[in-house]
Amino acid sequence: MRKQATALAYDASNRDAAPRVVAKGYGIVAEMIVQRAKDAGLYVHESPEMVSLLMQVDLDSRIPPALYQAVAEMLAWLYRLENGEDAGAAPKVAAGAHGRVR
Repeated sequence: MRKQATALAYDASNRDAAPRVVAKGYGIVAEMIVQRAKDAGLYVHESPEMVSLLMQVDLDSRIPPALYQAVAEMLAWLYRLENGEDAGAAPKVAAGAHGRVR
Protein backbone atom coordinates (compact mmCIF):
# COMPACT_ATOMS: atom_id res chain seq x y z
CA MET A 1 0.00 0.00 0.00
CA ARG A 2 1.25 3.47 -0.89
CA LYS A 3 2.07 5.81 1.95
CA GLN A 4 -0.42 8.64 2.37
CA ALA A 5 -0.41 11.71 4.60
CA THR A 6 -2.60 14.67 5.44
CA ALA A 7 -1.98 17.85 7.38
CA LEU A 8 -4.54 19.83 9.37
CA ALA A 9 -4.50 23.46 10.42
CA TYR A 10 -6.63 24.71 13.28
CA ASP A 11 -7.05 28.25 14.57
CA ALA A 12 -8.14 27.91 18.20
CA SER A 13 -8.99 31.62 18.36
CA ASN A 14 -11.71 31.16 15.72
CA ARG A 15 -14.11 28.98 17.72
CA ASP A 16 -16.67 28.75 14.90
CA ALA A 17 -14.26 27.21 12.40
CA ALA A 18 -13.38 23.55 12.11
CA PRO A 19 -9.86 22.37 11.25
CA ARG A 20 -8.89 22.52 7.57
CA VAL A 21 -7.01 19.99 5.45
CA VAL A 22 -4.02 22.04 4.29
CA ALA A 23 -1.95 19.30 2.65
CA LYS A 24 -2.49 15.75 1.45
CA GLY A 25 -0.76 13.35 -0.84
CA TYR A 26 0.54 9.89 -1.65
CA GLY A 27 4.01 8.40 -1.97
CA ILE A 28 6.83 10.93 -2.14
CA VAL A 29 4.41 13.82 -1.51
CA ALA A 30 3.24 12.08 1.67
CA GLU A 31 6.84 11.61 2.76
CA MET A 32 7.51 15.32 2.16
CA ILE A 33 4.44 16.32 4.22
CA VAL A 34 5.63 14.21 7.15
CA GLN A 35 9.23 15.44 6.88
CA ARG A 36 8.19 19.11 6.74
CA ALA A 37 6.00 18.64 9.80
CA LYS A 38 8.87 17.00 11.70
CA ASP A 39 11.30 19.71 10.56
CA ALA A 40 8.88 22.33 11.89
CA GLY A 41 8.72 20.55 15.24
CA LEU A 42 5.11 19.50 14.76
CA TYR A 43 3.72 16.27 16.13
CA VAL A 44 3.08 13.59 13.51
CA HIS A 45 0.20 11.31 14.49
CA GLU A 46 0.18 8.03 12.62
CA SER A 47 -3.36 6.76 12.17
CA PRO A 48 -4.08 5.04 8.86
CA GLU A 49 -7.82 5.16 9.57
CA MET A 50 -7.80 8.92 10.22
CA VAL A 51 -5.61 9.63 7.18
CA SER A 52 -7.91 7.54 4.99
CA LEU A 53 -10.90 9.60 6.09
CA LEU A 54 -9.07 12.92 5.77
CA MET A 55 -7.92 12.04 2.24
CA GLN A 56 -11.61 12.22 1.25
CA VAL A 57 -11.79 15.90 2.28
CA ASP A 58 -11.01 18.45 -0.42
CA LEU A 59 -7.76 20.35 -0.02
CA ASP A 60 -8.20 23.62 1.93
CA SER A 61 -11.68 22.51 3.06
CA ARG A 62 -12.86 22.29 6.64
CA ILE A 63 -13.35 18.80 8.01
CA PRO A 64 -16.96 17.59 7.81
CA PRO A 65 -19.12 17.21 10.93
CA ALA A 66 -18.73 13.42 10.71
CA LEU A 67 -15.07 13.86 11.74
CA TYR A 68 -15.52 16.50 14.48
CA GLN A 69 -15.49 14.01 17.37
CA ALA A 70 -12.45 12.05 16.16
CA VAL A 71 -10.41 15.17 15.35
CA ALA A 72 -11.45 16.89 18.61
CA GLU A 73 -10.26 13.88 20.61
CA MET A 74 -6.96 13.92 18.73
CA LEU A 75 -6.48 17.68 19.30
CA ALA A 76 -7.33 17.37 23.01
CA TRP A 77 -4.83 14.52 23.35
CA LEU A 78 -2.17 16.54 21.53
CA TYR A 79 -2.85 19.57 23.76
CA ARG A 80 -2.29 17.43 26.88
CA LEU A 81 0.86 15.94 25.37
CA GLU A 82 2.31 19.36 24.48
CA ASN A 83 1.55 20.71 27.96
CA GLY A 84 3.38 17.91 29.75
CA GLU A 85 0.23 16.27 31.08
CA ASP A 86 -0.36 12.53 31.13
CA ALA A 87 -1.89 12.22 27.67
CA GLY A 88 -2.33 8.44 27.81
CA ALA A 89 -2.59 6.46 24.61
CA ALA A 90 -3.34 8.22 21.34
CA PRO A 91 -7.06 8.25 20.56
CA LYS A 92 -8.51 5.81 18.06
CA VAL A 93 -10.86 6.87 15.29
CA ALA A 94 -14.39 6.87 16.69
CA ALA A 95 -16.67 4.12 15.43
CA GLY A 96 -19.07 6.67 13.96
CA ALA A 97 -16.33 8.21 11.83
CA HIS A 98 -15.67 5.18 9.64
CA GLY A 99 -16.63 5.12 5.98
CA ARG A 100 -17.35 8.00 3.65
CA VAL A 101 -17.24 11.50 5.12
CA ARG A 102 -19.06 13.52 2.47
